[in-house]
Amino acid sequence: MNIGIMGGTFDPVHSAHLLIAETARGEFSLDRVIFITGGNPPHKKERTDALDRFCMTRLAIADNPYFTDDDYEIKRAEKSYTLHTLMYLKDKYPSDKLFFIIGEDSLNDLPKWHKPEEILRLCTLLVYARTSRETLTDTIEKTRLKYGGDILPINAPIIEISSTALRERIANGETVRYMLPDNVIEYIKENELYVKRD
Repeated sequence: MNIGIMGGTFDPVHSAHLLIAETARGEFSLDRVIFITGGNPPHKKERTDALDRFCMTRLAIADNPYFTDDDYEIKRAEKSYTLHTLMYLKDKYPSDKLFFIIGEDSLNDLPKWHKPEEILRLCTLLVYARTSRETLTDTIEKTRLKYGGDILPINAPIIEISSTALRERIANGETVRYMLPDNVIEYIKENELYVKRD
């Protein structure tokens, strides 16, 4: 099988994440896309509990039969590196091909990742543009020259939705309808996430 991997802190997961994953699924004939919520990523300090972020992600993907999730990273006490997650998935799905879905910004940061050459040996990178397709093409070529491996662009629409901006909108009482799935909005309300605390 061809397995897509959509990793992220998902704080919160939003509509652009889902659109990118579905576009990649169709474009690269992925049999499934596994969403992996980051537990303790080495490059980010989370403000929202990992279990809440995982629950929101599970709700967001519930209506897509090709989407599933894995709690590997949120169960780890130690820092979660992409390489370790890919090794875990390769061990779990030894005969399947892994496609790791990332943004153009993450591709730019690849030199800072833990053992990028090993990552590219374990999977094909599928990259979505953050700014323009031309910039992404240049970034992919530079990365290929440096590390080798399979790196392909995803022809997804460029949508400017960020989790940071969504947290701010929620804190300010602004609408986030259509930016987040309805069931995720309900979860946020019920659990009073992202509200301003006195």
